[in-house]
Amino acid sequence: MADSVKRAYRSTNRAAAAAARRARIRQAAARLFVEHGYAATTMRQVAAAAEVGERTLYDAFPSKTALFSHTLDVSIAGDEQPVAVAARPEVTAALAEDDPRAAITRHVAYCAALLDRAGDLIMVSVEAAGTDADMRAAAEAGAAATHRVHLALAESLQARGALRPGLTATAAADLLYALLSPHLHQLLRRHRTWSSEQYCTWLEQSLTRDLLEPRPDSR
Repeated sequence: MADSVKRAYRSTNRAAAAAARRARIRQAAARLFVEHGYAATTMRQVAAAAEVGERTLYDAFPSKTALFSHTLDVSIAGDEQPVAVAARPEVTAALAEDDPRAAITRHVAYCAALLDRAGDLIMVSVEAAGTDADMRAAAEAGAAATHRVHLALAESLQARGALRPGLTATAAADLLYALLSPHLHQLLRRHRTWSSEQYCTWLEQSLTRDLLEPRPDSR
């Protein structure tokens, strides 16, 4: 085997091992952060749960803030690709949808799946924001980015003349922001144990009713 092939093989193996290690660390960190909260979770606990050395953990993530940020970002995105939520295909497909009701259905489906993956961790950051400046800044930045995603959908509905009379794009985005919040997701999906289907159906019906111009035959 040529040296270049051997080097490439070893490099591929190292990359795969590093990715598996990061995944193990993320899984351990997410579980501990959700179970114990941000403040009570230590890097030592994460290292032990992930079965890696503390030095290895700190080499990958120099601080608990960096570890939490990475864990949350990957949970939100669903992968490690550096693609913002606003640029994800599911989000842009909803913006391009000609049928306003179908656009809402697509948007709800994507946001519900995101919250099922990351809602618990988002709530950890919200709860820690009151006592940790870094977590507060991260929570505020995340909330602002989320509202922008909802505003983009509201503006696309407005451009199609689909919003209810008198409803501005900003007000529509505020409704999306409230109903698709991690707080409400936590109440209904976790505390009240609604199924995913029940949760999504309720959101679609509520948002269609509150945002869209009623169809002539429904007045």
